[in-house]
Amino acid sequence: MHIALPNSEVLIWIRYLTDKMQNMKKAKITQIKSGIGRTQKQKDTLTALGFRRLNQTLEVELSPAVAGMVDKVKHLLKVEEL
Repeated sequence: MHIALPNSEVLIWIRYLTDKMQNMKKAKITQIKSGIGRTQKQKDTLTALGFRRLNQTLEVELSPAVAGMVDKVKHLLKVEEL
């Protein structure tokens, strides 16, 4: 049985990503307004963030992708950085 080990470039990339993930800020986001009457894109964004109901609070890591989603529906959310 032969196990292939990743090359040094892959190991460097993995270390870079894990370091970056450890330094990410966290935020507490709460949905304070309903998605009813909003565009389908905004409803999909709320679902992608993990919201299922009004006044639900989630703790998320503020990666660039999540920060962009929060920015698109910021009028429906309350955001607190931790």
